[in-house]
Amino acid sequence: MAGGMAAVTKHARLLIGAVVLPLHDPVLVAEQIAIADLMSGGRINVTFGAGYVASEFAMFGKSLADRAKLMDSGIETIIRALRGETFEADGRPVCVRPLPIQKPEEIILVGGGVKASARRAARFGIGFLPMVPDLVDVYLEECRKHGREPGLYFRPMLIPISIHLCEDTERGWAAIERHAIHVITEYAKWAEQEGDASNSPFKSLTDPAVLRQAGLFAAWTPDDLLARVPDVVDRSGFAFQPLLGGLSPEEGWKSLKLLEQTMPKLKAAIAALD
Repeated sequence: MAGGMAAVTKHARLLIGAVVLPLHDPVLVAEQIAIADLMSGGRINVTFGAGYVASEFAMFGKSLADRAKLMDSGIETIIRALRGETFEADGRPVCVRPLPIQKPEEIILVGGGVKASARRAARFGIGFLPMVPDLVDVYLEECRKHGREPGLYFRPMLIPISIHLCEDTERGWAAIERHAIHVITEYAKWAEQEGDASNSPFKSLTDPAVLRQAGLFAAWTPDDLLARVPDVVDRSGFAFQPLLGGLSPEEGWKSLKLLEQTMPKLKAAIAALD
């Protein structure tokens, strides 16, 4: 999919993720990253996550108990392979060609919502995509401890996690409501599999009124979007999911077209903050 997006774009960076690395062969992942980076002209970033859904690990014949070890060995293998090294990993020879345009440290990020993910990113000298903004400070401190400059990192906005642009907020919310509920319901099920349903932030959000009040998903007009520009802090941004939870492509395109029309004003509003 990243290759297809690269083929029809010229300037946009393509952030892939999160790839649940413990479920995949790191050598194959390295080859795929190299090809996608070449196809895009060096515009690819890939986020790796450790994963937490027990049924996914069972489907791939992996154990949740091994995920930290698999993350570390997988990241090390991918970095070495994309540097052009010839070496052995798990008793097999590794030599990936062709190599990507970018250095692996410029491509790879670790994603996660716990301090261990921030420490892992700093230890390997790669980027970081946290689920909560407070982990950025952990990442930066760990980078200092290792004597490294931080890689690419983001500071996420917690609310909203997904914006649907529309000309009328009531009609816009009606269009996304059942799809947002579907997403929430699935995440709640995954939390239950993990045995942590009581602490899930998605608990009790399947009621439409409660979900809307929570603000995780938003139906905004372009004017609403522009009004929220001052809320964007350093290295954060607005998130759009045009195919949210099975939302029809037609509805998704309506949102993207409004974003396209609003982009000149949005860029000007962001520039005015500097």
